[in-house]
Order: sequence, then C-alpha cells, then structure tokens
Amino acid sequence: MVSHAETMRKSFIEHVDEDRIMDCMRCGFCLLSCPTYIHSDFDETQSPRGRIALMKAVRDGVVEWDGSIEEAFDLCLGCRACEPVCPAGVQYGTLIEETREAIVSVKKQSLKEKTIRKGAFDHLFADHQKMKKAVGLVHFYQRSGLQKVVRKIGFLELFPPFIKEMEKALPKPPSKEINTVQNVPVKTKVAFFTGCLMDTIFKETNRHTIELLNSLGCEVIIPENQQCCGALQGHSGEMERATRNAKVNIEAFDLEAIDYIVNNAGGCGAFLSEYDRLFADDPAYSIKARQFVDKQIDISSLLLKLGMAEKLKLMPNLPQNEIVTYQDSCHLRNVNGVKEEPRNLLKSVKGSVFVELPGAHQCCGSAGIYNLLQPEMASRILRTKMEEVKRIRASTIVTTNPGCLLQMQVGVEKEGFTNIRAVHLVDYIHEKIWREDGGD
Repeated sequence: MVSHAETMRKSFIEHVDEDRIMDCMRCGFCLLSCPTYIHSDFDETQSPRGRIALMKAVRDGVVEWDGSIEEAFDLCLGCRACEPVCPAGVQYGTLIEETREAIVSVKKQSLKEKTIRKGAFDHLFADHQKMKKAVGLVHFYQRSGLQKVVRKIGFLELFPPFIKEMEKALPKPPSKEINTVQNVPVKTKVAFFTGCLMDTIFKETNRHTIELLNSLGCEVIIPENQQCCGALQGHSGEMERATRNAKVNIEAFDLEAIDYIVNNAGGCGAFLSEYDRLFADDPAYSIKARQFVDKQIDISSLLLKLGMAEKLKLMPNLPQNEIVTYQDSCHLRNVNGVKEEPRNLLKSVKGSVFVELPGAHQCCGSAGIYNLLQPEMASRILRTKMEEVKRIRASTIVTTNPGCLLQMQVGVEKEGFTNIRAVHLVDYIHEKIWREDGGD
C-alpha cells in the first residue's frame, strides 16, 4: 500500500516545477521582505527560502510529509514581497500556488472542508448573481435593525474574535445604483472589471470609480457575465476552478472596442494580469489571454494618465488638518509594480499632508482569506501595522484593495482609534473632488 507521504511526493513531482525550484540560489535576500519570517522570530521555515527548500525536500523524498510541513505552506501569506528583491527572479508566487495545488489534489478533506470549498468556489465565487444574493442578505442584516439586536444580545460572543471584528468593520450598504452615463466628451473607452467583493460589499466604491472616470472623459462599459477573477481559487490550490473563471472573463470582454480594462482591486488586478500564464499551453486561449492581459490597468494608473493629479492640484485648499498615509496592496505593488501612482495622487490633494507609512510595502495580514484561516499570525502582523499608523499620527489610511481595506478597518476598530479612518483610494479622491464640485 502506497503511503500518504509517497502520494504527496508524487503530487509534488506532478505539480511543482523543479526548474522554478532550482532558480533559488539560497542567497537570503528574501528573508527580511517576508512578514511571516519576521513575525515568527526569524524561523527559516516561515521564509520563502525555507519554503522552497521544503518544496524540494518533499519532491525529492528527503523528508516525509507531515503537519509541520503543511503548516509552513499554510502560513505563507502569498504576498510575493520576496519577488521584487530576488536577484535570481524566482517565481515564488507560481511555486506556492503549484504547491497548494499539489496538496489539495491528494489531501483527504473533511466533509466540512469539501462543502465549504464547493460552496465557495463552485457557487459563490463562480456565479456573480449568487454573490449578489449572498451580500444582499448582509445588507438586509444591516438595514433591518437585526445587526443592532444581534450586537445587543451578545450573539456575536459565540464567534471567534476576528469574526466579531470583521462584523464591526462591514461597510455601509450602497446608497445609489451604479450609473455609467457621463456628461463630458469621450476621450477614452474602458471596460470595467467590477470584481465580486467590489461589486457587492464595496459597490459604492465602484460607483465612485465610474464617476471619476466619467469626469475625465472616459466612456465606461460594464461587460455582462464577468465573474470573480479566480484569485481566491488560485491561491487556495484550486487552479482548475480559477482557470474556469478566467475563461468566462476573457470571453466577456470585447477587446477590440476598448482602450483598457480597468480594475480597482489590487489583488484582482494582479491575477487578471497573469491570465496568460494560466493558458500558456492552451492553443485555444493563449492568444486571447495575452490580449486580455495587455489591456489591463489599475485605477490609480489610469487616473494619473487621464490627468487626475493635475485636477486635484487645481482644487482650492480644504480647511482641514489631515495626515494621510498609504498601505500598499501587496499584489498591486509586487506583481504589477504599481507603487508610486497611488502616492502621487495622494500627494496632489491640497489641504492634507502625505506621510509615508513605515513598512507600507509589507502585507497587512489580510491576504485574501488568510485573516480568517490564520487569525493569530494575521493579528500579529496587523498589530505592528497599527502601531506604525499611531506613531506617524495618521488620520486617514488609504489603500487599494478590498481585503486590505477591511483589514485596516478591523485594525482601527480593534485598537479603538476614534480619530482614524481607513478608506479606498477611489473614495478618498471622489470625496475631495465632489466636495468642491457640488456633491453627488
């Protein structure tokens, strides 16, 4: 009878590319860029170099698979902060996804885990209408008064602390429906990738995105049938399901009719920009995927291209005493290389002072659903982040990804900061423009 360790080894051979593993020179440049290495008292197994060594050891049969090895991979945030500092160009993001796919392919899952994965990846994140219905229940919970009752009777005490904190950080339901009609001459045509969380929980941010683009001469098209980008599936080892979503999205966009595909979620944008990797060996989709990727642009980059910084600089000074800082979306920075664009926009806002957040390039601990699966490490990372926010006396924390935004809002709530808020970059800029232009 073949042992579980041998089955896992064969799965690693099948899924984890040996050439990518061998790209690692073991130099250690990645170590101090890795949040889990830093927050685990410099445990080598919680570093990119250590995890790559474990990948090779499992693949070669040098070590037998056990719970401690799985934990080392589970604790990886997947933030990919190691990639920009790697002199050898190791594709760590691809390696950790391949590793998780290797594990998921042969791991014996409990009935509970199977049910959760199927519900999430085959229904909630595979059907946008089901996502909307699910979030509709959340909005009912907020609007109906049920939220107040639940809090009052202490029902939330039955849940883990981080769930209670997330519940407190839920954004308010949207006040208006999205309208793509504009009143200025069209200069640019864009298709908007609305995202799953952004088009439901953060629908107000999507509306503000369209209004800002319209004000700069963009015709905004919202393609029907688009689905979740597939990032959550891919990062969880469900590459087949991620690829399924990618095909739906590629087919949903008419690339010939637009100049760009714009998104306002750093994590989504990074995964969308790597669709070509998913179809590298698929002759039916490889060219389409490359064309899809070539049209991708983040909202901060597009706003800069269209002149938003100049528009902000022309606004009159606002009478306020505001220190603004910025927390990077890991994938927006580390995968797409977008780091100065959001900062340049924030520095263009008159009446506020931009202060760099120490460690802004390091993950906040959200990492998709990492804060739900690994609450202890996520809380440790978030606590450090909040200490830096307090130290620079920031009153507004800006970020560019829904998970990061929720995480920072949880941090503000958890620390009891009454004079600090966390907002999406789009909402912040919209607030500054519309305050002077007569509101919305």
